[in-house]
Amino acid sequence: MRIDAHQHYWKISRGDYGWITPEITTLYRDFLEEDLVHHLKSCGIDKTIVVQAAPTMEETEFILSLSERSESILGVVGWIDIDNPSYKEQLETFRKNPKFVGIRMMIQDMPDENIILSSHYLEAFSYLEEIDLPVDLLVHSSQLSAVCELLNRVSIRGVIDHIAKPEIEQGKLEPWKSQMAEIASHPNIYCKLSGMVTEANHKNWKKEDFIPYVHHIMDVFGVRRVMYGSDWPVCLLAASYDDVYHLLNDTLPSYVSKEAREWVFGKNAIDFYKLKHIKEEEQA
Repeated sequence: MRIDAHQHYWKISRGDYGWITPEITTLYRDFLEEDLVHHLKSCGIDKTIVVQAAPTMEETEFILSLSERSESILGVVGWIDIDNPSYKEQLETFRKNPKFVGIRMMIQDMPDENIILSSHYLEAFSYLEEIDLPVDLLVHSSQLSAVCELLNRVSIRGVIDHIAKPEIEQGKLEPWKSQMAEIASHPNIYCKLSGMVTEANHKNWKKEDFIPYVHHIMDVFGVRRVMYGSDWPVCLLAASYDDVYHLLNDTLPSYVSKEAREWVFGKNAIDFYKLKHIKEEEQA
């Protein structure tokens, strides 16, 4: 089974996507399953993981409701309010839904990323470690020092979204390169090869811009801890769905065999999000 491990759906009228303003004309409209399915089919993608795009419980409920009547949505990565004393109860409510597969921490939007090292957050991360819940980490490359320190203190099942948003347009590799190698030394941490085109020049990117970044991620994480994600529709700011799919195919190192690509384009997402029923269905 081939999986896009990172994409979004939204309905603007819901009112909780504060970052999508009318000035961002490409994104300021509804994006739902019917807008994506033909792209999935053209690229041979069977299922997707839908990831939250707003820091509200209501938005997670919305995408879960979409998943319940969808054939293409394999799982939903939602959001909970860690600052609310009832976050465990919030989480347990979502976990009753079989399509709920994890949560995302939006470190990128925190006024100070070091909040994740506070006692309150460390307690929450320890709880997530205890229940082995998959956690997406949305983080910018400038915030990686805090993430490195966090992973020295807790052993969560985590995945770095968008290869931590390095400065691809500037061609800057360090300290991102060294910090990602340090993060990869933690065996429970994966990385999504996603969200790269929007970190490059939106109008004039070329395949060669991404090769050093993709190759480094593959070298330090290995073929069993990386996964393809389109970041659709955000990717439309710089590239079509098909462009993103083919870009990753064209920039993977030559040592990534056809068999290994099946891990990148599906099997790793099944393992990370603990979708055992999918494995059983494939083996049946």
